Amino acid sequence: MIASVRGKVTTIGPDGVVVEVGGVGLAISCAPSTIAGLRVGEEARLATSLIVREDSLTLYGFANDDARHLFELLQTASGVGPRIAQAALAIHNPDVLRRAIATADVATLTRVPGIGKKGAEKLVLELRDRIGPIGGDVPAVASPIAAAWSVQVREGLIGLGWTPAQAEQAVATVAETVGDEPPPVPVLLKQAIRLLGTTR
Repeated sequence: MIASVRGKVTTIGPDGVVVEVGGVGLAISCAPSTIAGLRVGEEARLATSLIVREDSLTLYGFANDDARHLFELLQTASGVGPRIAQAALAIHNPDVLRRAIATADVATLTRVPGIGKKGAEKLVLELRDRIGPIGGDVPAVASPIAAAWSVQVREGLIGLGWTPAQAEQAVATVAETVGDEPPPVPVLLKQAIRLLGTTR
């Protein structure tokens, strides 16, 4: 793996840069925020991640190691490839992304091109326990534990035919009865179904 490169920036384009290292020009795909900090003719150090495919080798570059780590972590979630992971870091900085995942902030996550509501909920479910420390103050409205059961119950209700608005309302009502240690998700789902007026 190529973890980082240091060399002179020879070319800057809309989607990436070329950095000359030891006489070899390396094409590196970068988000606009990373490109903005580079200048042709100046030396730069980029944290990098090499993505190997059957028909291509693509080197992705980041301003720091933290952004690269999050880029690689995002790709461990189902349905997230390097393009979506890079788009996420182009839209939000790492702290904003971590906070959104830890607090189940679906609205923030769906601002990323390629991530819909279900994709955002999967990101929360799959990455909330591995997202790492969050910079700044984190709202207390949704702890990782609360985010876990609420997303699953909401998704279950929608899968059973209720609208997202109905599911949100039922989850909010159930949340008022849940303490620090919520019961199993199936129990909470049944409670939500009863609130919606059916015994399915």
